[in-house]
Amino acid sequence: MRDGVPKKDEAAAAGIDRREFTAAAVMAMLAGVTITIGGCGGGGGGTGPSPTQSPSSDPTTGDRLGNVSANHGHVARLEAARLAAGNEVTLDIRGSADHPHTVTLTAEEVVAIRNGQRVGKGSSDEDFHTHTVTFN
Repeated sequence: MRDGVPKKDEAAAAGIDRREFTAAAVMAMLAGVTITIGGCGGGGGGTGPSPTQSPSSDPTTGDRLGNVSANHGHVARLEAARLAAGNEVTLDIRGSADHPHTVTLTAEEVVAIRNGQRVGKGSSDEDFHTHTVTFN
């Protein structure tokens, strides 16, 4: 046996067939795998999915609004003052959802958003899911 997976000749000696050998090999490979499912599809908060599209900026404030994937009430707003400063920022995108998420943007990403470039970032993993927030 190597790394928890039986060798083929060991499998034959143990009296297991190809199907059992394959199943044992696959289960051994997946033993340490973590699967993360991105996006909210309901079941985790809010009153159900809301549209994922939002305007890219608020003309009254100059704030930039991010598009939140599989959204159900989250709001990603990068304020004009933070855009002007160009520093790293962590946004709380809770909005009207019943659980929080955060998105951290590096200083370089804030400057890119300020300059009209598209930036997409993953949110924190809360309530067993994540979102992708895209600016511009």
